Amino acid sequence: MAANLDPLAAETRLDSWKEIAAFFGRDERTVKRWEKERGLPVHRVPGSARGRVFGYSGELTRWLQGTGEEEENATSQPGSVLSVVGTSDSSPRSLADFSLRSKRGLLRALVWILPVLLIAGFLFSFSMGHHEIGFKNALAVTRQPDAAAQDLYLKGRYYFEKRTPDDLNKAVDFFTQAIVHDPGYAPAYVGLADCYNLLREFSAMPAREAYERAFAAAQKAVELDPKSAEAHNSLAFASFWGYLDAAAAEREFKRALEINPNFTRAHHWYATFLVEIGRNREALAEIERARQLDPSSKAILADKGFILAGAGRTEEARTLLKQIEVSDPNFASAHLYLGDMVYMREGNYEGALEESRTAAVLTHDTTLEKKIDAQKSAYENGGVQGLLDSELTSGKHEYEQGSGSPYAVAAAYGNLHQRDEAMKYLHLARQQRDPGLASLTLNIAFRFLHSDPEFRDFVSQVGLPPVQ
Repeated sequence: MAANLDPLAAETRLDSWKEIAAFFGRDERTVKRWEKERGLPVHRVPGSARGRVFGYSGELTRWLQGTGEEEENATSQPGSVLSVVGTSDSSPRSLADFSLRSKRGLLRALVWILPVLLIAGFLFSFSMGHHEIGFKNALAVTRQPDAAAQDLYLKGRYYFEKRTPDDLNKAVDFFTQAIVHDPGYAPAYVGLADCYNLLREFSAMPAREAYERAFAAAQKAVELDPKSAEAHNSLAFASFWGYLDAAAAEREFKRALEINPNFTRAHHWYATFLVEIGRNREALAEIERARQLDPSSKAILADKGFILAGAGRTEEARTLLKQIEVSDPNFASAHLYLGDMVYMREGNYEGALEESRTAAVLTHDTTLEKKIDAQKSAYENGGVQGLLDSELTSGKHEYEQGSGSPYAVAAAYGNLHQRDEAMKYLHLARQQRDPGLASLTLNIAFRFLHSDPEFRDFVSQVGLPPVQ
């Protein structure tokens, strides 16, 4: 019988100490002690600022098979996972098909590598211009990567390209497993960074958390392989959308394309960066180059629709995005862009809300679903004014409760043309490094402020090019 090559087919991911403890039928204190004293295979999420942990059921099972007292005690616990599913040797294996000794050594390496990754993400200068290749980096570039890590990386890329919440999380799993196998394998960090760069759009992951992880992983990839176009491209994306450093982002995008002029993803993401800062003609040229390199990519086609709308070519954007919706109704970006960039801009609020709700459903964002339902009700009862008032009320409530965005509140005031309040919350957004500010000059909510001296000065302070 052919072996099952997909580790996720047999291994359940346990995403906290609580879930890991429940797996064994023990308390959290016990499993934490097992990790410290007995090498329990528990992993830290790369880039996580709060020490988040996870484990894989198959790996934990195999660890237990190599222990004595713990196995007897854990399997005797009523309701434990092992007492239900057993520990058959015929189960497919994935990242821990090693001896207990090698697993412990691997985990010790991981415990060292992941904090370094996190520290690198926050301590490296954003304004670095040239990356010197020292002796260690030269070894990292020329070294032969682990074969299993390469295989896991390719699986991660397969799921990454599907661009759905579930598939992106599967990709995170595969890239993380690749890092466990080979902590010096730069492409795995690139893949991780790319996933986090997109998870804030395709899932309910908070943008700030996603970008912090993406930046840390991309920095580590550049450190490991300074000649990687993929690493520079990922760092460019996180530098702009996560940290509003347009100069660093453009430098990294250009470095990626200098290394590999035919790198599709670099042309693609550079195009979306250019439209955000108002360089529409260049953006269209870059997205067209990306489309030529990969004509079948829905993501590139959808972002071309976004760029066309941002450049004022609304009918072309509408036609393209509707075509994508017909060909793949489950592709969230087409719905999101059609709602925000086409319908909302032309005053079709009912259509905008419907498309935005569809995107929320597809990205599993139940909080946004409820918010849009409330907005639809406000629109039906109070028209446009009711809708705008509802957006402001909900935005302020979320912000005051600690779950909202000052940028969203500023945009709500902007839609109501309340200049002073809009500027007040924009300054708060800058103080709190709100990722939404990346779209500041593209957002129609602030178009009435484009000639305002304070707003123009604020754009400069944020680090964005002047408004056109």
